[in-house]
Amino acid sequence: MTTYTHWDVLLASPTEPLPLKKRQYQMDLMRTSLEHCKTESRLEDIAALATAVDLMVTLCDMGYLEDQDKALEDAMVALMLDDFNDIEIKLLEGILEDYEMVMENIPARTMIMAHRATENRIKKEKVAA
Repeated sequence: MTTYTHWDVLLASPTEPLPLKKRQYQMDLMRTSLEHCKTESRLEDIAALATAVDLMVTLCDMGYLEDQDKALEDAMVALMLDDFNDIEIKLLEGILEDYEMVMENIPARTMIMAHRATENRIKKEKVAA
């Protein structure tokens, strides 16, 4: 099941960011998940944070962002290992700050396209594994 359809892409604004309510919901969910990871993470916390990291990777692949220091790769390793020390927490905090800035500045259509591309990439990776 996909989160967004092709129609969602077509109906999304090509110039304005996602509606504030959607952005706030996503950021609240991810910040709450990060807070849980500071003590004891749950599967849904890891999934929420992985969504942000995966979307940022897709935006890099699409040419909208760069990850020269491979922070996204390091974050994904920390999420897969479910092992968070102060360094990993700071790394994830920085990624969430960047993610919020991206959502505020990239058009809704681009974000929805990135979300769809991320879901397709993950499906292909699962099939290949």
